[in-house]
Amino acid sequence: MENFAFENDAKSEQSSRTSNSPTKESETDHNLLYSIEDTPAWYTCFVLGLQHYLVAIGSVIGLPLLIAPSLCIENDEEGNVARALLISSLFFVSGLCTLLQTTLGIRLPIMQGGTFSFLPPTLAILALPHNQCPAPLPEGFMNSSKTLYNDTDGSIVDGTEVWQRRMREVQGAIAVASSLQVILGFSGAIGFLLRYIGPLTIAPAVALIGLDLFSTASYNAEPQWGIAMFTAFVVVLCSQYLKNIYIPLPIYSTSRKCHTVKVPFFKMFPVLCALISGWMLSLIFTETGVFPDNPDHPSYRARTDIRSNVLTNSPWFYFPYPGQWGLPTVTVAGVVGMLAGVVAGFIESIGDYYACARLSGAPNPPQHAINRGIFVEGIGCILAGVIGTGTATTSFSENIGAIGITRVGSRRVLQVAGVLFLILGMLSKFGSIFVTIPDPVIGGLFCVAFGMITAVGLSNLQYIDFNSPRNLFIVGASLFMGLAVPEWMKANPGVIQTSVIELDQIITVLLQTSMLVGGFLAFFFDNTIPGTENERGLLAWRTNRYSTEGMQEEELKKAEKECYNLPFPTNCCRFSRYFPILPEFGNNSKCDDDNSGTAISRL
Repeated sequence: MENFAFENDAKSEQSSRTSNSPTKESETDHNLLYSIEDTPAWYTCFVLGLQHYLVAIGSVIGLPLLIAPSLCIENDEEGNVARALLISSLFFVSGLCTLLQTTLGIRLPIMQGGTFSFLPPTLAILALPHNQCPAPLPEGFMNSSKTLYNDTDGSIVDGTEVWQRRMREVQGAIAVASSLQVILGFSGAIGFLLRYIGPLTIAPAVALIGLDLFSTASYNAEPQWGIAMFTAFVVVLCSQYLKNIYIPLPIYSTSRKCHTVKVPFFKMFPVLCALISGWMLSLIFTETGVFPDNPDHPSYRARTDIRSNVLTNSPWFYFPYPGQWGLPTVTVAGVVGMLAGVVAGFIESIGDYYACARLSGAPNPPQHAINRGIFVEGIGCILAGVIGTGTATTSFSENIGAIGITRVGSRRVLQVAGVLFLILGMLSKFGSIFVTIPDPVIGGLFCVAFGMITAVGLSNLQYIDFNSPRNLFIVGASLFMGLAVPEWMKANPGVIQTSVIELDQIITVLLQTSMLVGGFLAFFFDNTIPGTENERGLLAWRTNRYSTEGMQEEELKKAEKECYNLPFPTNCCRFSRYFPILPEFGNNSKCDDDNSGTAISRL
């Protein structure tokens, strides 16, 4: 037997890794198994990608199930099929957007999926008077294969048309409002604002991503805290205590035929181990009757069979396509209200970019990469709107936390996860199998992953002078207000009264977003309260943009090119420097040989 080292294992494993990785394992990757430019063997990629798929699946299936009642989707057989089709559509769009973002967008190992930022305006649109759900007809009133409703004017309408008409209004609002995100990214407006953002802004903003999600973790865990804590315990056990234990596994290579290698299995797959362990334990308790079958009992959501109807009613094959629910409709109120979700979504994504870069062993994203990331994310939101998922897409914070737990930051792994979402969105019967993962299992995983995101945000404070009362005030005020204001808004719905409904919706959504409130306050205070660049941490931030110390400026620029340049030459046109989403933006020099020479290897 031999120890499994990912940089010099068997020849097949060695050749699968890219030769131009920007990290130095002994100095810069903080024990990363794979950094952003590394490519694991195909079988390792698949298992690691499946792990990310399972991490994200809880949030992906949660959104369609949350908006289904507001869409007037009934709890009957047809309603279950409609829910299954919505989940398949969101799977498909999440996979497509993940591939676009990791290949042509920010190019970080970042998952794209349905976002809760668009949920408040979506529910506000569906709560408008003309979208009220009609009352059902009495049983036996009319013999029809479809559910019929008695509309407010006394007419009888098709139940399928009822929810699809509401969906089309949501689709139009998302698609049109998301064009703002495309414009801001393509024009470089986002990158311009980054000139005024330093560690004092990034730290509270990213930390509040994890802190604000505690309610999501708690909601999923509360049906059965025992299962949730068991899942969290397995994650911690594998990722922290068993990380240096190597398991012998048989492999085959053309050069050495059948042989065994020792793999740090627990270090690579802690999330997968925890999900399977918690899932199996819940299955045992479900089959043995430990978990009650009464829907009103708190532990009912810990059962593995409560979503089995999705598995039963979902089709074997389904291809989501634009306009599948009909031609989207556009209303001014819907678009204006949805703009709040767009703003909250891309601000949260900017914080996710910095957190993901730090955890995956990449330099902080340069201006052109962030511009391009927001631009591609806007395109993804438009795709979600025209296809009809009921929500838009954004970066998934839970998968960024999973990178910190697994220490696998390879871009290729997230691309595999995107392919899994894409394929299982079309093979909805197979994808629905994972829908049966109980909420407490997901909640236990979130408890660990969201804590990792919070710690990553706070780690940016290492650059500032913590002996400065100015800095202590900014950090404390932004963190506290970032938690207090959204909590107050949620406890007092309808407190914003400007006499303009659309404006009320925008202000409400913005003030309910912790990262936006805390990040804006930190940004405002840091740029208005007097302080030296050294005190604010800007000097250390600019000279040490890499995730660890010891990298020179030339090495940093090379690492940025390898991580963030597009996988094809972009300097063939002399006008490239005028496009804020291209690496040559603002550069007056001519062709960079390194850009064109390494383009194919980055694909």
